[in-house]
Amino acid sequence: QVQLVESGGGLVQPGGSLRLSCAASGSIFSINDMGWYRQAPGKQRELVAAITNGVRTNYADSVKGRFTISRDIPKNTVYLQMNSLKPEDTAVYYCNAYVAPGRDSPYLRFWGQGTQVTVSS
Repeated sequence: QVQLVESGGGLVQPGGSLRLSCAASGSIFSINDMGWYRQAPGKQRELVAAITNGVRTNYADSVKGRFTISRDIPKNTVYLQMNSLKPEDTAVYYCNAYVAPGRDSPYLRFWGQGTQVTVSS
């Protein structure tokens, strides 16, 4: 089995910064894309940022220039540096990863449990 464990959420004032981390562990042969999604109350889950194993990145328009996604491949960890945070960034942030548990396994999508980010004065 594969586990994704997020950390780094919390309460921050507008204009502040937070850094989220997500570490994958368990039965892992290879990890392809990793990413961060978020879900605000009453809204659908949306992509925030994604990164390939070749470190190509993709961002939602609403976070471009403020958020940076990166990954440490040997540590199976993905990060999300969030700067200039706004109240509308308030949401539960979920990590996801496409993981092949074995050499001949297809890539399967796994999710973390989510971490709350609240931007408020």
